[in-house]
Amino acid sequence: MGTETKKHKSREVYDRERERSRSTERRRSRSRSRENRRKRSRSRDRGARDKPRKDQRQQQKSQRDQQQQQEKDEQKIKEEHKERAEALKPEPGEEEEGPPKEGVNLGLSGALAADTNTFNGIVIKYSEPPEARKPKRRWRFYVFKGEEVMPTLHLHRQSAFLMGRDRKVCDLPIDHPSCSKQHAVYQYRMISKKRADGTDGNRVVPYIIDLGSANGTFLNNNKIEAQRYYELQEKDVLKFGFSTREYVLLHAESDD
Repeated sequence: MGTETKKHKSREVYDRERERSRSTERRRSRSRSRENRRKRSRSRDRGARDKPRKDQRQQQKSQRDQQQQQEKDEQKIKEEHKERAEALKPEPGEEEEGPPKEGVNLGLSGALAADTNTFNGIVIKYSEPPEARKPKRRWRFYVFKGEEVMPTLHLHRQSAFLMGRDRKVCDLPIDHPSCSKQHAVYQYRMISKKRADGTDGNRVVPYIIDLGSANGTFLNNNKIEAQRYYELQEKDVLKFGFSTREYVLLHAESDD
């Protein structure tokens, strides 16, 4: 009987040890499972965090590329604008000379006269009329910004001048943000007028036409109607959009 009791106790001890071992193993298994879940969760979180960073890096690279391309385009536009500015400068002795004696010039020039009506790959909103002519009189814009006198713009070498913010196509850039890319056109037209002796004669007269700009064109502080020609007179003042610059129209024989 003593031997059976010892065996019984040994069996109980063995069972308890085995149950304890199994319990320990289950706890370890659960602990490993929790740790694996935490690792997977951290991995997902890290991936979720890294994806925006990767997208951000790609976006920054794209922005840098766009900025570099924009700088190249701006440099090209500046060079083109410099060439236009050189073309608008008066020739040597121009101030003292009178109007040039030349016949009727039927040829058109500049972006506005292109057959395809495009320039630098940009569609021009305007085409010159059949009566477009270069002037004999040397008209010019005297530009004022408040009390500041800006460079004079000479206007006799072309029959029309496109005005606006888009320096790729505009002959006379207007950089104010309220102005449209293609804002208005300064146009010379040949018209028939009565002379003092009652006979008919042809004259080349300056006009302004607004191309449907967002904020309008103003002639002597009066907003003009879009898509309509307005004849300009000596000493007329033009303003564009909300820009404070005033463009005073004079010619070489104008009184001071």
